This record gives sequence, structure tokens and C-alpha cells, in this order.
Amino acid sequence: MDMPNPSKFVLDKKAHIVSRLQSVLPTDAVIHEEQETRAYECDALTAYKCPPMVAVLPSTTDEVSAVLKICHEEGVPVVPRGSGTSLAGGAMPTADCVILGVAKLTEVLETDYENRFIRVQSGRTNLSVTGAVEENDFFYAPDPSSQLACAIAGNVGMNSGGAHCLKYGVTTNNLLGVTMVMMDGEIVEIGGAHLDSAGLDLLGVVCGSEGQLGVVTEATLRILHKPVDARPVLIAFDENEVAGACVADIIKSGVLPVAIEFMDRLCIETSDKFSGAGYPDANALLIVEVEGSEVEIEEQLTKIIAIAKKHNPVELRESKSAEESAKIWLGRKSAFGAIGQISDYMCLDGTIPVSALPHVLKRIGEMSDEYGLRVGNVFHAGDGNMHPLILFDANKEGDLELCEALGADILKLCVEVGGCLTGEHGVGVEKRDLMLHQYTSADIEAQLRIKDVFDPKWLLNAAKVFPLASTESRRAQ
Repeated sequence: MDMPNPSKFVLDKKAHIVSRLQSVLPTDAVIHEEQETRAYECDALTAYKCPPMVAVLPSTTDEVSAVLKICHEEGVPVVPRGSGTSLAGGAMPTADCVILGVAKLTEVLETDYENRFIRVQSGRTNLSVTGAVEENDFFYAPDPSSQLACAIAGNVGMNSGGAHCLKYGVTTNNLLGVTMVMMDGEIVEIGGAHLDSAGLDLLGVVCGSEGQLGVVTEATLRILHKPVDARPVLIAFDENEVAGACVADIIKSGVLPVAIEFMDRLCIETSDKFSGAGYPDANALLIVEVEGSEVEIEEQLTKIIAIAKKHNPVELRESKSAEESAKIWLGRKSAFGAIGQISDYMCLDGTIPVSALPHVLKRIGEMSDEYGLRVGNVFHAGDGNMHPLILFDANKEGDLELCEALGADILKLCVEVGGCLTGEHGVGVEKRDLMLHQYTSADIEAQLRIKDVFDPKWLLNAAKVFPLASTESRRAQ
């Protein structure tokens, strides 16, 4: 993976940069010793590593502003970092950059149950947002698999979703406003707790911008009343394509489950062995969850089970208790960690129309055979957000390159059937060279111009999203 060449001029000024940063931050918040900066050399896409020049951990919006102002004056690139859980290299450093981590920004700033919002600092973890309001029977809906660790900053940057996004939407559907610091240190407020904002939808531009437009330090999030109850049903099939057809039929029926999750045999067996969830012997598994009152749950499950039976499932298991529900979800929530115990893997997140699921699952199986690499499929089937896990051996010469080639072909397939390159992980460094497969040159140019407006010097996370040649030509201007 090619990265921009570090500026020798900047690297020679490291001592000067460190001194200036230490003038606005506590000494222990400026990390510059080589061994210490290695902790920031990659995110969850561990195939590529590059220690930053410096890493900083500010504790307030004003400190973030002071850091960015210094870096802007000195012409030093900045890579914002949440919890480092990005699977697309979104927080991958360059050798000449300052990593700006928000891990110390964890406070709850305001909670308003009457108007159903919470305002938090952006380093707070996703799950702990719900933790702050659940005693009052509220919750924050987006629930990425990494929600125990991932930060709200990264969720906003990548427009993260999760298992329950089918009903509740992704981050952009639950984000009301942000406090953001521009590259020159200016602090701006976008959106807010009110219903809607006048003028341009800048919040929609910022959410999903992958840290290229500014550093989000606070977020105002929509919180919701907890449903009366929720219940999953587990449906097992002999073939992936049949499971995909079942998903399409459920969506077409007009029933709106809160989640529809898919796992293939590799993921079923591996996660079951890891978690003890007690999954059946099957080639494909769906977990379909509905919520509401008891009457609503029974009505929805009756329809879903009737649809599933038309596809001849090998097993159909409806939860009868909270313990059974937890066990059904246990394997799905453990899938990524379970696969990680048996192999190196790369996790993709192309998104496709639900109607294309049977075809795409079949083609992924064929591509897996063609490349000679195993692929495990576990994903949010309800909204077509695929998560193929390509298994490879990082210690085997050429295996990573083979994995990348297979991944590129799978993502191209997603675009060709009417989908897109990413559903929630972001483009990062992983998919930037595929952007021209989805967008025309004119489309790319329009996006580059937005970046020009927010960050004219192209210092914020500039090695991500766009083809590298476009980034370097912009930075050279």
C-alpha cells in the first residue's frame, strides 16, 4: 500500500513541533518517543503500519483547537483518531503526521430526556452512551459490533451503523449536531438539539467525511425510549443463496424487523466453537429480531416464520426467554473475534441491494474458489451491508496481495449490482484506489472541491478516501 512520502523538512523540525505542542498541552499528552508512537502505527486494519511523527491526546475542545492551530501554522499533516477500531485504515498515520486522539474526551455534557437528546464529548465509547441513559429506559440506537470500544468520533467520521440499523438507521439518522474544530483552529457549531437547521446541510457533509473536514469534539445524539420487549428467531438453511432469498422476501413483505443478520458455515462453526452459542449444523444462518409489545412481536414473528418456512429451513428456533435471546446473539457478536483466533483476515463492507443477495453470495463463493482463499460471510442482511471476511496468512509471501485482489473484485461486484464500496467502515486507505470504479472523474472532482473549502492546505487525513494522485496534486498546489 503506497503512502505519501514524509516531508524531510517536517521530520527535521520534529523537536520544534514537539516543543510547540508541549506549550499548549500537558507533557504526558504529547507522545513523541519512537517506541511510544508505535502504539499508534495502525488501526484495526493491521496489514499496514507506519508510526506517526507525534501523537497528542488533548482533553478539551480548546486544546484540540490549539493543537490544530500549531499544525496549520507549521504545515504539519494531522490524522484524527477515535479508538483506533477502523477496519479501513481510516486512522492510518503517515510518517510526517501528528495523530490527534480524542480518547480523553469522554464526558457527558448534557442530557435532555424530554427532548430526547444527549450531548457527549466525542471520545466517549458508543456503548457507554446507552450506559449513561439506560437507567431512565432510553438508549442510543446505532450499535456497531465494536461498540464496546469504538468512539463516537469514529462513528461520526465513518457514519457507522450496526445490527439494528435496519429499523433505526445509521449514525447520520441519529446525529443532531456537532462541535467541530477546523484545521486552522476555528471552533464551529453545526446543527444542534433543535429539530432542523437552516441553510446548507453541513451536518450531512461532516457525518461520513472520515476526519477530512475537521475534528469533531462534541456530538449531540438522538436517544430513544427502550422498546417494551424484543425477540429474535434463528433460521438455518442448507444454502447461502436460499437464506439470501429469504431475506429479500421478508423485506418485500413489508415487515420491518429491528435486525436481520446473516452468517455462513465458516462463521457459524467458528463462532459457535468460540462462544458456545449452540448454533445448528447448517450452511447459512439468519437471526431476525423484532420488537414492540407482545402482540406486535407475535404478529411480526408469525409473518416472518411463515415466509421462512416457504424456503424449507433446516431449523427454526424462536427465543422463549431473555437467556435464549442472549445466546442466539452471542455467536453473532463473537464472530469477528472468533475468526481472528484462527486466521489473519480482512473485513470488507460493500453494500448491495437486498434483492441481489443470492447472486452476490454465489459469486463470492465462486471467487473464493478461484483465488484459493476462504471467505466467511457475516453481515447486516436487512440493509445489504456485506461483511465478507477474507482469510489469509500474513506470514505467507504473496498472500496479502492475493487477499487485496480478491477484496477488490468483491467490492467491484457490489458496485456492479447497484451497491457501493462502503456501508459503514469508510473508504480509508483500503478502498481509495477503487473510488473511480464507483464515481466518475467529475464526481471525484466535486468531492475534492468540498475538501478544498474546509481544509485548503489539505492537512487533515489527506492520504485517505481519494486516489493518492489526486491527494498529492492537491497538496502540491
